[in-house]
Amino acid sequence: MAASRVNLKEKWRTTPHRPGVYLMKGEGGGVIYVGKAKDLHRRLANYFSPSRATLENSKTRALIAAIVDFDYYEVRNEQESLILEQKLIKEYRPHYNVQLRDDKRYLLLRAGRQDELPRFSMVRLRKDDGARYLGPFVHSAALRETVEWLNRRFRLRTCTCRHPGEEQYRHCHDDEIRSCSAPCIGRISPEEYRRQFDMALGLLEGRGRKEHLDALTAEMTAAAEALDFEKAARLRDVRENILKTLEPARRFARGMADLPGTVNPDRDLAELAAALGMAEPPAVMECFDISNLSDNHIVASMVRFSNGRPDNAAYRRYRIRGVDGQNDFASMLEVVRRRYSRIVNESRHLFDKPAEVDTYTWLRQLSEQGKAPITVPHLVVVDGGKGQLSVACEVLREIGLENMPIVGLAKRDEEIYLPGESAPVVLSHDSGALRLLQRLRDEAHRFANNYNELLVRRRVRESRLDAYPGMTPRRKELLLKRFHTVSRLKECTPEDIAGIPGISRPWAERFCNWLSEG
Repeated sequence: MAASRVNLKEKWRTTPHRPGVYLMKGEGGGVIYVGKAKDLHRRLANYFSPSRATLENSKTRALIAAIVDFDYYEVRNEQESLILEQKLIKEYRPHYNVQLRDDKRYLLLRAGRQDELPRFSMVRLRKDDGARYLGPFVHSAALRETVEWLNRRFRLRTCTCRHPGEEQYRHCHDDEIRSCSAPCIGRISPEEYRRQFDMALGLLEGRGRKEHLDALTAEMTAAAEALDFEKAARLRDVRENILKTLEPARRFARGMADLPGTVNPDRDLAELAAALGMAEPPAVMECFDISNLSDNHIVASMVRFSNGRPDNAAYRRYRIRGVDGQNDFASMLEVVRRRYSRIVNESRHLFDKPAEVDTYTWLRQLSEQGKAPITVPHLVVVDGGKGQLSVACEVLREIGLENMPIVGLAKRDEEIYLPGESAPVVLSHDSGALRLLQRLRDEAHRFANNYNELLVRRRVRESRLDAYPGMTPRRKELLLKRFHTVSRLKECTPEDIAGIPGISRPWAERFCNWLSEG
């Protein structure tokens, strides 16, 4: 362990003085903590050259003791580090992170350009609805203030109805205080209103930014010279909020291939090919993992990496149907058979296969020609040791894919097992090849666990509430919308439940009694 700490210190000394995000790894290569930093080198010094004050915190001491390796990604600014940190915490769900592990996301700005009278609204999920989405924005307060200023500056509507008219105008005072141009009653034509909206949207997209900021600076200076310091301070805040909101930041998807750091997929693929004796790097890899939470909730996942990077669209999840009880070997057998027998069965061009060419080689050729329904992988990885690898090889032989390259990755010592070999391949924990396999395996593990948790939540929620005799779909919807989970419902009083419009006090009392008895 002492030698390992020395190696970590040496690795830390090479980190740059740049903003970024770092991932601390524990035994087995799993991510145990994700953090951000304005200066990676200085921030990581707290872990590899800690002060006495740092070590006084028991949680920090425990984290430092658990670190066996780390990776980092450089980014351009603090806003990008916040976005990437959130993305990675949700992806890996590290043990030592307590923030951002829920479903909360940073704000997006939705510009409903497809509407006759478009408006800005703030949302947290991007939908395929024809609207223009900007963001995410990490400075929510600055975004809200900026949008409020834009609405006033360009006199845009803030009402939520899609087609406002005379009826809505009667209850609106924005026109009277000169905050809206009132296109709903024809004070301004829809075409002119849209031109105003496009100017505001252009500013958020970076067009005319300098002119607007210069104008704000001039207004602020004039207000200060006129001793109107309150107005000058207000304009200063507006300008700072615009700068924060328009600070450039990229959206990050899994893989983050464009980020410099310790992860180099192309180099790792070449190293993996050499370690496994493959003629060429495995451009397409698929990994299987089994997740058991109980005998009733057994699921499996299959994730795919293309060129060393996650290929999210090709991920698949399975509910194990033909296995009684928790049996990882039988579950692995089922999921591998379901995955690859489908590829074989749906490949109509297999009828043209020459007798001297094996099925896997022929499918590879079909994949390269775009004639296969699914591109066959260049390497299959099963999460487990000899047992899981053995049953997977048995299935591949059954369906004629015995020549498909496959390995097993055992968790305990990160050993790589090859078919027909009794001794495993053991790679250094610093090797890029092993790190690539760990990233692939960890992604499969995360995807399987997330699916299992989803099924458990769905089953508990549905079965428990649906069992109540007086439950209707509408009441269930109201209860879950307000309290979200059955556990929180159990903590409620009849008064809490009766406070929901549409639910009476007697019904709430009967329901609470039923919950307490269950």
